[in-house]
Amino acid sequence: MWMSGHPGNRRQWKAEMMTAATHLACVARSQSMGNGIPGLQKRKKRIMKMVLFYTLHTTKRRRNMKKQGFGTTKDGKEALLYTLSNKNGMEISVTDYGAHLVSVLVPDKDGKKRDVVLGFDSVTGYETDGSHFGATIGRNGNRIAGAAFELHGKTYQLAKNENNNNLHSGPDGYDYRLWDVEEADDSAVTFVLMSPDGDQGFPGNFEVSVTYTLTDENAVEIHYEGSCDQDTVVNMTNHSYFNLNGEGDILGQKLRIYASNYLEGNNQTCPTGAILPVANTPMDFTEGKLIGRDIDTGFAQTTMVGGGYDHCFVIDRGRGASQSLCAWASSDKTGISMKVYTTQPGVQLYTANFLQDCPSPGKGGVPMQKYGGFALETQHFPCSPSHPEFPTTVLRAGKVFRATTTLRFFTGKQCGKL
Repeated sequence: MWMSGHPGNRRQWKAEMMTAATHLACVARSQSMGNGIPGLQKRKKRIMKMVLFYTLHTTKRRRNMKKQGFGTTKDGKEALLYTLSNKNGMEISVTDYGAHLVSVLVPDKDGKKRDVVLGFDSVTGYETDGSHFGATIGRNGNRIAGAAFELHGKTYQLAKNENNNNLHSGPDGYDYRLWDVEEADDSAVTFVLMSPDGDQGFPGNFEVSVTYTLTDENAVEIHYEGSCDQDTVVNMTNHSYFNLNGEGDILGQKLRIYASNYLEGNNQTCPTGAILPVANTPMDFTEGKLIGRDIDTGFAQTTMVGGGYDHCFVIDRGRGASQSLCAWASSDKTGISMKVYTTQPGVQLYTANFLQDCPSPGKGGVPMQKYGGFALETQHFPCSPSHPEFPTTVLRAGKVFRATTTLRFFTGKQCGKL
């Protein structure tokens, strides 16, 4: 149970161990008092075995998780970096500042570790970052048209930070805040944040957690849970940029998206409400192709977003599947492949069409470049509050918002054929 990686299960296991310890104390007290309890010795051995297993397992986990400073924020607070590793030599690093995914190190076909996630070397870069590298986005990811939405007859006004729209909840997003660390060991870290009523313009006190888990199957699981004391709007996502070469542009990397339809966008990249087939258009990734093959062909939908992709695809969901395979990317150069699974209905492909405008250099001082990465933001559809025909993003008071996305990495022959 505890090995599943979910913090709730770990907390439950710890509670069981506390109960076992209490039972053990009772056993010891009964022995000292000379009470003859049937099966006492057998019960004592079983409890001792449970406690021993727990002690050995948690000791190992604490020893392998690395925590270090990640710099000081503008207001003088220390940010921390947590590094998780598995038996295959894969590592991920996450920070409590913005609950960012900072790095994912994957051994390539030659055994060399490649960092396949774009970002910065310290918290300073993330504080001034407008491109949301590796960010946990909330309360609402993507766009809300007109920077306002109506809920139960009341209009909620949000910040206008992209043309006339609200993008990623505005300039005071969750990715610019220090999160509390609820739990951390060598396979998982859980960050928690309290977003008060009226925060960013959204109603209700919203408490949310995001857990990053690294498995021995080379999977990075991102799990969100949140609840609110009022009806509100929630659409969480992660905004990592991937480059499976670890450098250069991503035009020669292959991508397959398991989506027969996409959302048509207007000239401000907000959905018109039309759901269109990808067939016979540059939006068709159903068979897999080089990302750069159709990226700048004069197609109206890609031209208006800077000669690239910034569109939400409607995932072809498997019946009864808790998580559906929504995307598969690979690099022939490194032999690294990544499959993306999610519980969400959509995935936003963004090909870093304006990354050359990023004012800060990336890791190692390397300047950012156009098409330097691709984002696969698993989420509900953009502008959902304005489109009742879309899956709802309304979270009812007292209900629990849950969403999970899994990134699974393969190397060499493990990749299979895209």
